[in-house]
Formats: sequence, C-alpha cells, structure tokens
Amino acid sequence: MSTAANVERPESAPVDPNAKVPAYSWYALSVLVLIYVLNFVDRQILSILANDIKADLGVDDAFLGFLYGTAFAIFYALFGIPLGKLADSWHRIRLMTIGLALWSAMTALSGFAKNAAMLSGARVGVGIGEATASPAAYSLISDWFPARLRATALAIYSSGLYVGGGISLVIGALVVENWNAAYPDGGPLGLAGWQAAFIAVGLPGLLLAVWVFTLKEPVRGLIDGMPSERVEKPFRGFIEELLQIIPPFTILGAARRSPAALVANLAGLVGFFTAAWLITLLAETGQGFIMGAMGFDVAISDQWFLLAVGYYAIFSWASALRSRDAETFALTWGSPAFLCTILGYGMVAFMSYATSYWGAPYGERVFEISKSELGLLLGAPAAVTGFLGVVLGGRAADWLFTKLPGGRLYVVLFGLLAPAPVIWVMFTTESKTLFLIAAAIAQLFASSALGAAAATSQSLVLPRMRGVATATFFLATTLVGLALGPYLAGLISAKSGENLSLGMLSLLWAAPIGLVLLVFALKLVPAAQERVLELGRAESTGG
Repeated sequence: MSTAANVERPESAPVDPNAKVPAYSWYALSVLVLIYVLNFVDRQILSILANDIKADLGVDDAFLGFLYGTAFAIFYALFGIPLGKLADSWHRIRLMTIGLALWSAMTALSGFAKNAAMLSGARVGVGIGEATASPAAYSLISDWFPARLRATALAIYSSGLYVGGGISLVIGALVVENWNAAYPDGGPLGLAGWQAAFIAVGLPGLLLAVWVFTLKEPVRGLIDGMPSERVEKPFRGFIEELLQIIPPFTILGAARRSPAALVANLAGLVGFFTAAWLITLLAETGQGFIMGAMGFDVAISDQWFLLAVGYYAIFSWASALRSRDAETFALTWGSPAFLCTILGYGMVAFMSYATSYWGAPYGERVFEISKSELGLLLGAPAAVTGFLGVVLGGRAADWLFTKLPGGRLYVVLFGLLAPAPVIWVMFTTESKTLFLIAAAIAQLFASSALGAAAATSQSLVLPRMRGVATATFFLATTLVGLALGPYLAGLISAKSGENLSLGMLSLLWAAPIGLVLLVFALKLVPAAQERVLELGRAESTGG
C-alpha cells in the first residue's frame, strides 16, 4: 500500500486489476463511510427538527425547503468545483480532514442560531465544508479499488448517505425529546431542544477529523495503469477555479480570456437574473401555477436569486474550463453521454431528497407520530433499506457492467422509475403503517441508483479529471435535486394551506424527464467509455 511519502512519484507498473484488493483499502473505505454517515447526519437532521424550527422561528414550509435545499446546495455546489480541482492536484486526505472539521464546527454553531438569517448562514458554512468530502472520496476510492469493484466500493461509500440520513432522525429525536423534558423552559444558555441537537451531532466530527488525518494517500491513477505525475503547484489550479466561479470575479475572468467571452458572460449574467426576477414577480403578483396567490414571500426571492447566482457561476466556470482545459471540458460538459448520465440521476435526486426530508414532518403532522417513534419507525428502517439498496444496486451495476458497456445505467433507470408509485402511496395513504412501509421501500428503490450513476460518470473521464468529474456529478444532485426538490415541495405546500401531500405529488413529473435522459445515455455511454480508454492509453504511452 502506498504511503503519503511515495505519492510524490508514480510507479512504473500498474497494479494487476484482477489482484485481491488489499485489506487496507477496505479499512480506508470504512473510514470514508463513517465520514459520509456524519456528513448526512449533519445535513439531514433538519428533517426531524423542521417542525420545531418552524414553530420557534416563525417560518413556513417554503423557508424550511429553502434552508435544507438551496441555502446549503448552492454553496456546496459552487465550492465543490474548486475543491474538486484541489482534490485532483493536492493531498486528498488533508483536504477531507479540513473539510470535516469545518462542517462539524458550523453544524455545532447552528445550535446557537437565534433567527432564520443566522441559521441560514450556518447552513452555508456546512455546505462549503461538506463540498470537500465526495470529490476527494470518489477520487481516493477510484485509486484504492480496480474498475471491476469500483461501483461496489462507491456504493458502499454512498451507503453513508442513507445510514446517516436514517440515524439522524433517531439521534435528533432522542436529543430533542430528552432536552425538552429536562428543560421545558429552555436549558443552559437558553437553548431549545433543536439547538442542542445541532451541537450534539456537530462536535463529534472534530474528533473524527483527527482519525481521518492518519489515512494514507494512494498513488493517483496507478491501479488503472495511468499513474499521474505530482502537481508542482497544486493550489494554483484551485485559486484559478475559485476566481472563475465566484461572482463578481467571474466577469474579470471572462475579460481576461477575450472580448467575446466577456460579452457571453455578461449575457449569461443578465439572462439568469432576469429569469429570477420574472419568477419572483410571478410570486409577488400571484400568477403562475406553482406560486399560488398568497402574496410575496421573502423565501421565494431568496430562493430564485440565490439559484440565479449558482447557475450563473456554473455557466461562468464551464465557459472558462472550455478555454483552459479543453480536454476536461470535452469529457464532461462537452460530452452528451456524461451530461445525460448526471442529469438523469439528478431527477432521481430531485424526488429522493424531497421524500427523505419531508417524510418526518409529514408523519408528525398527518399521523401525529412522536419524534421518538419517527426515529425508530421511519429513520431506522430508512437507514437499513437505504444501505441495502445502495449496496445491492452497486453489485447489480458491476455485474451488468461485465455484460454490457452501459449496463450500470439500467440500475439508474430502476432507481428513477420504481420509487414513483411508492411515493404516491406514501403521501396519499390514510394508514400510518402503510406510510411507514412505503417510506422504507421508496428509500430502498431510490438508493439503488447512486453507485451505478457515480461509477458511470467516473468511467467517462481520465484519472486526473476524477475530482472535477465528481464535483460536476454533484452539481446535478445539488442544483437540480437538492436545490429544487425540497423547496418546490415546501413552496407548493405553503401556498396550498400547508398541504405537504400536494407538494410531494407535484414532483413526480421528474420521472419522465429522467427517463428520456437515461435512454439517451444508454445509447451514448459505450462509445464514450471506449474513447476515454483510448485517450488514457495515449497519455500513458506519451502518444
């Protein structure tokens, strides 16, 4: 096993892809899973705390969707790009350690929020910190495991999403109910139960960061026979990416490239913010299908203008990437196969994030299930079925990959279509038992797609591009799935008299859109994978 020292020099001979995977790789993967579990505990705990935050801070479902989705997702997505670049050039273990410490500290600080603005600001910090995790982890896993086991390893890592999301309900319920029972009028420092819950899940991450720092860094690309040279100035690319994606520096970056690039950038800026203004105007004047007629809502303005910032920033970054690294652009933004894959999975995330977030508040309101019951009856089963779904989906994807070049995408298709009727049952049934069963099954089905989609996206780029490819993959899950799904469900609920059932059912239109995207991906991915192999061989031989 390679050490942090020998990462400085690539080895000349590739690791036998059929050789037994070293025990250290499995150990390191288990640590990464633990990081991802904590990642989603810190992220998903908002679900069990939503009704308490709503009552305490006087906000509505639209704001709760904004808080969980957009406030987190935009900064998670934007900083994921430069941090993905840093993961491609710097020490990935150190990057994960710093990020883990940051998001854990910001989660704990969420417990001291006294109003909606302070809580939103803390969520922004959590988003920036968590943006380090998956670009580094995906890249590390791709260097610890051969291609024949990569979807399985990525699926095991991804299981942390569902385990963390599930146990966050258990932990949150235990802390809130016990704290409120012990301190009905507010505890030390005047903290309510939901505030104590944020502190309780944030502080352990600072200790875990010390353990993560002890992991060894593998040689980049060696296992695929394409070892990469050490980058002499790893932070140069990171800073450059930061300047290309953070407004208003994006305007300067475009001007440095060419007058035509500046014009295109300004046109994009005007276009995105005009769209945000029009959508907000529809809300203010009471027009538009999803806006209703209940007047202007600050959360609506924040949502669409912040989303405009995100989409404009990504537009600026992709334009700059095309000029600075044409090969990486061609294999990501310029690849129809890559785009159809990540956007197709984005539709899975669109429905899945909303379902997992709003499930607990819905059960608490409609069926009057206590928080402790929700933790045991909704959270714990979701953790188990999510874990099973993502692992079984990963194994099925690897098996199908040995039979068909684009075989993994059939698992993504299943994860898109199978949950839709289950979600319908979940948010329309009058039976508490059926609601809980449907929630577990929806988690099982939706989780099956993640490992397959992630492995497919990694197979479409060269090893040196994996961090950026991962960050781009997560744009679909954040700017499409996380930033839109939970918010739109909450917005429609708020505008229809707190009707969460209507809010959730209104999201099912995403399934046919995803179906079209994934059918195109099935046709395009095999040829795209062959092209990447040819490029990799040419690079390794100096051709």
